[in-house]
Amino acid sequence: MDLKRPNVVIILADDMGYSDIGCYGGEIDSPNLDKLAKNGIRFTQFYNTARCSPSRASLLTGLHPHQTGIGILVDDDSPEGYAGDLNKNCITIAEILKENGYRTYMSGKWHMSTSTFTVSDSWPNQRGFEHFYGTIIGAGSYFYPRTLTRDNINIDDEANEPDFYYTDAISANAIKYINQHYKNTPEQPFFLYVAYTAPHWPLHAHEKDIAKYKRRFDEGWDKLRQERLKRMVKMNIIDKEWELSTRDPNVSPWEQVKNKGWEARRMEVYAAQIDSMDQGIGKIISALEKNGQLQNTLIIFLSDNGGCEEPIGARMAKLMVSEGSAREYTRSGENVKFGNKYRIIPGAENTYQSYGVAWANVSNTPFRKYKHWTHEGGIATPFIIHWPEKIKAKGELRNQQAQLTDVMATIVDITGSQYPEEYKGNKILPLEGTSLVPIFDNRDNDKGMLFFEHEGNAAVREGKWKLVKDYPNEWELYSMEDDRTELNNLIDKFPERAKNMINAYEEWAKRCGVIPREKILEIYKQKYRNAQIK
Repeated sequence: MDLKRPNVVIILADDMGYSDIGCYGGEIDSPNLDKLAKNGIRFTQFYNTARCSPSRASLLTGLHPHQTGIGILVDDDSPEGYAGDLNKNCITIAEILKENGYRTYMSGKWHMSTSTFTVSDSWPNQRGFEHFYGTIIGAGSYFYPRTLTRDNINIDDEANEPDFYYTDAISANAIKYINQHYKNTPEQPFFLYVAYTAPHWPLHAHEKDIAKYKRRFDEGWDKLRQERLKRMVKMNIIDKEWELSTRDPNVSPWEQVKNKGWEARRMEVYAAQIDSMDQGIGKIISALEKNGQLQNTLIIFLSDNGGCEEPIGARMAKLMVSEGSAREYTRSGENVKFGNKYRIIPGAENTYQSYGVAWANVSNTPFRKYKHWTHEGGIATPFIIHWPEKIKAKGELRNQQAQLTDVMATIVDITGSQYPEEYKGNKILPLEGTSLVPIFDNRDNDKGMLFFEHEGNAAVREGKWKLVKDYPNEWELYSMEDDRTELNNLIDKFPERAKNMINAYEEWAKRCGVIPREKILEIYKQKYRNAQIK
């Protein structure tokens, strides 16, 4: 066996914006991620798919999410809609690497199965991971999560420990896997997937971490967006000619905000959630160093979508409780206070809130839109690669375009693995992405067209051009060289360019099984009617 094959560690943040961490211009302390960036490379134009489950499916399979059965989330809308489960026509990175002599481990959020409380063939152990610690559901309390699982066994009771905090637990179990691997099978390379829920709502963090950010956001969202932009321009992440997108029309100017202290506290907790994740990443790096593996371990860090503007209201709270993802009580039996209400101070276990549209607007500086949308604010992600053994560049930027489907292709390339045409008797769809290895050395890697679709929101990226649609509105066309913040729609000026890209999108959507949004909405209406009849 070739002992030189690299280990692979993928670290995924949840609902974190493009410019939140320090090495992308943010105010949040992220020294460990910043160090990875300083000793590796950062991509400025890497894209996810705008939502958690689809991004995870695309990341782990090298396919577009619609091809895997997860076009929206994990609801079973079959046979007319998406099945919500990873299907048998895709193969995960874990399955491929396991077949090619790697040990495979996962710690964190799964969120790729319709079955959240009963073991199914779309759970981590059944999709290539030898060992799994984490949650099956997509969100929940950081202090008292549901569906906490080790391998296929529910371990919700472990959260009853007084010092339990899910972000810390994800980090600790990832480190445990690394240490056990080098104790038991040091001759084999490993793949580790670390999928944090941070900084996805609810706003839960250690008070000591929140205290670090006291007063850091008191200047408000307007000034902080401008300051972030200046830092991003200085870092050459953003072109100085691109204008800052306007404040979201649903957001008041900071000087008109009545409850400034409460608003600032929301961002303080959000920052603390990222801070805690970064601390854990630092410990994972230390475990690799301790075992002499940091040099020949490919580490990839990214986020599953842009900052999230979703509010937590009474309707959402009721739905989460009824579906089993949220609890009405804390571990001590205290009632949980749901909702973005200024009388409720976020951060503790007995609260359940989100940071809202205004701060999501800051997280996605300088872009428009958020999670769900295919404008830059929804799909642009920080993307850090660290691999000292093979990537000699230190602190450099890569402006080439790439997307989630390229991660699988890259890992297959660098590990010398074989991507199969069949797996366990099932035909496997061919890879959609291409290897990023040429970009490591800053060579051109012509990607052709990149395609995106989520909930009818759609986009095509071709060279400097981006075609994008905010469903149910019309297509827009932008020059990413001149206007990456998508403020000057050029579709009337370049109709033929737009027409060609629209035609290409329609061909891609048909080939990849994208279900028209109108059909999905009709499925939802029928489900609602059936529920009312029952």
